Amino acid sequence: MEEFRRAYGRLCAAGGAAPQEAVLRRLRELGGAPGRGRLDLAAQSLSLETCGALGRLLPGAAPFAEVALSDCGLSEEGVKLLLHGLCSNTTVKSLDLKGNNLRTVGAEALGKLLRQNKSIRSLILEWNSLGVWEEGFSFFCQGLGANKFLQRLDLRNNQINHQGAGELAMALKQNTSLQELDLRWNNIGLLGGRALLNCLQSNRTLKRLELAGNNVPSDILKAVEQAMDHNQDRQTILRETQNRAYILSKEVLSLKDEKTKQFLDLMDTIDKQKEEIARSGRTSAARVSQLQEALDEQHSIMNSLKAKLQMTEAALALSEQKVHNLGELLNATKQEQTSMAERHFMELQQQKQEGADREGKLLHDLSAASEKNLLLRNQVDELEKKCKIQQDQLFQVKQDLTNTTAELKLRAVQAEERLEMEKRRFKQSLEDMESLRLKEVDHMTQHMEASERSMQDRIQRLEAIRIALEEELSQVKAAALTERGQAEEELIKVRNQARLEEQRLEHLEEKLRLMTESRDEAQNCCLKQKQMVAEAQAKANQLSLHADGLRRRIEELQQDLNSKEEEKVTEVNKVKVELQEQIGHLQAERTAQEGLREKISALERQLKVLSSNHREALLDKEGEISLLLEKLRMKEADISRMREEEAQRASFLQNAIMAYVQGSPLGAHSSRK
Repeated sequence: MEEFRRAYGRLCAAGGAAPQEAVLRRLRELGGAPGRGRLDLAAQSLSLETCGALGRLLPGAAPFAEVALSDCGLSEEGVKLLLHGLCSNTTVKSLDLKGNNLRTVGAEALGKLLRQNKSIRSLILEWNSLGVWEEGFSFFCQGLGANKFLQRLDLRNNQINHQGAGELAMALKQNTSLQELDLRWNNIGLLGGRALLNCLQSNRTLKRLELAGNNVPSDILKAVEQAMDHNQDRQTILRETQNRAYILSKEVLSLKDEKTKQFLDLMDTIDKQKEEIARSGRTSAARVSQLQEALDEQHSIMNSLKAKLQMTEAALALSEQKVHNLGELLNATKQEQTSMAERHFMELQQQKQEGADREGKLLHDLSAASEKNLLLRNQVDELEKKCKIQQDQLFQVKQDLTNTTAELKLRAVQAEERLEMEKRRFKQSLEDMESLRLKEVDHMTQHMEASERSMQDRIQRLEAIRIALEEELSQVKAAALTERGQAEEELIKVRNQARLEEQRLEHLEEKLRLMTESRDEAQNCCLKQKQMVAEAQAKANQLSLHADGLRRRIEELQQDLNSKEEEKVTEVNKVKVELQEQIGHLQAERTAQEGLREKISALERQLKVLSSNHREALLDKEGEISLLLEKLRMKEADISRMREEEAQRASFLQNAIMAYVQGSPLGAHSSRK
């Protein structure tokens, strides 16, 4: 404000005039925040220089919102300068020019102000002479018609006649912002009142129109009051409808937000459920694949164990066959030895019997001895042949033993490799089985080596027997005795060997029993694996049942969405039915208005018949008829306006609902489905 005062002083000094003390004092007294104060220069005689300085300071943002220039005795030029400055002002909301005797130039400046200014809401022009000059007042009315911001206009005591009232009526038809107009104590008269009343048909914003002291008939005043009441009601209805529309739009937006949130939550839950189903399916598939791989490995292990068992059984059958062959050979050798022992025993008896006769028959004995020697040589040859055959058989047996040992070693290596593979999954159990098998293989190798050593010992014994028989040839008597002792020893050894063979058979039976036990254990492992596979299949079935439950849940949610959409459709239909009912009521009112029109036309005909006899009462009757017509027009206008508003409301509501239903993500999702 201090800057404004200083600027005022500078401008006055620049114009060659001293600033007025009253103005400076008012500017000093003016306080408060910028744009909220009141510049009160009422009853101050302002010079032309002061008006020019203020007019140059007022454009833009002034530090006050109200300007009071009432009873200042402003000249035409001063008013023009002040109003020219206010044309581009953006902060002044109220202007008071009461009692300044404004005329043509002032009216034109006010018209320009109303055309250009966008901030003034209240304009007080009481006790001026704007209505004296028609051209100036028509320019003022044109500015008023173009203005879109003024809300209150005071034109009391401005000498406005019926022509000026007609200009004001034309301006009010165009103006859409003025709410209060004070025309008291002018010269409007009957024609001016009718013009103003006619303009109220198109003006719906004016809520207060004062026409007292204008020689306007009472019926027109009442009609104006009714029009003002109607406008006020219209404004209240409009505000209510706007509030309702705002509330409905808020509710629609809130419902839309809620629906979108619900839809997004539903989609999130569906996505999560789908992810869980996919994750569970992947885990179950991976678990099933792992179980299938484990089952395949177990099947391969079982197949290898079965092949190994078959190989061991075949080896056992071969060993049993070899044992059987060896037993047969032993039985044959035993029989031969027993036959040889019997023969030797018979020969010894014969020699004993002949020993008594030897003394007398030496020649016969010598011949008999020679024959015996020949026989013994033949027997020795036969025994040598038998020994060679046995050596060949022993050599074959050795080869078979080496082959079997090699096969057993290869099988042992394969078994070790397979057992290494089995150790990765079943460490403890397969380690025991591997150690047991290794022990069995070692035991079999030891047993084969022991049997080989026993056969070698037997060969050596047979060689010793052969040597002993050769010695018996040289010394018959001593040979017979030694042969007997050797035969007995050989029998003992053969018996021991038979016992050893029996023990070996028992050991092989024990080995077979252990192999059957290992086979049973492997079968038990297979059964356990089958049980694990069955459990995995049961889990997979449970997961599939869970997925089916989730699918059913999704279907239920879709059914709920469909039901909600049906409820929306029913609500929209209800709204349409209500709107149709309101339209029916409006049509009924329209028929009633048509009946009123018919009655009015009948009254007009009657009035035309009586017009020749009652000319003096014609004015009154015309006033009544015009009042009724105005009421009828107002009611028709109200009906048409209400119909349009209801139709607009219905269309807006329907469009909003359809836009919400079609434009929302829920509607788009349902349409895509």
